[in-house]
Amino acid sequence: MAWGSKKAPPPPASAWSKVIPLIILFLVVGALSFVGYQVYTVVNNIADSTNKKLEKKNVTFSKDGMKVGVKEVKTESYVDKTQSVLVKAWNYSTWPAYKSRLWNKQAQEPPGKKSH
Repeated sequence: MAWGSKKAPPPPASAWSKVIPLIILFLVVGALSFVGYQVYTVVNNIADSTNKKLEKKNVTFSKDGMKVGVKEVKTESYVDKTQSVLVKAWNYSTWPAYKSRLWNKQAQEPPGKKSH
């Protein structure tokens, strides 16, 4: 009776054939997590070095946003530098043949008067 006979059942799967996909999954997840961790550390190192460079230029980042510090300048040094620039500009400026009505009055004679 050919149509009444049953085929022999397949042999049971070995334990290795059940574990191999799990091992492959762990290897893929481990590789991806390693790559992710390396990217994370590189980005943090770049952020730290950028933050240090900006702090040298008086720029800081906080939760509220970016704050820019102002370099402190003493009033006395600011006034001295400003006065120095103005005095140099005054000394180096020349206007040939310019005579003011407001100063150098000794050099000018009023109209109508003759010098003795």
